[in-house]
Amino acid sequence: MNSRSRSKLPIGIQTFREIRQGGHYYVDKTPYVRRLLDEGKHYFLSRPRRFGKSLFLDTLSEVFEGSEALFHGLDIHHK
Repeated sequence: MNSRSRSKLPIGIQTFREIRQGGHYYVDKTPYVRRLLDEGKHYFLSRPRRFGKSLFLDTLSEVFEGSEALFHGLDIHHK
């Protein structure tokens, strides 16, 4: 594989938009967003430091802002 076709690691990046537009690796967590929307009322997001809370909250923000283009190819795109 040629190094130009590889995605970059999103080290230190905490915004969903920057990761998606910058061609970085992204593990699709949007099925969890769907579950949050479909299954409950109140949630407490608890994870260790540096474990993705800020990125997940930013992803939620982009979902609610309707940033459809950022979600192409992800689980939540057509839902």
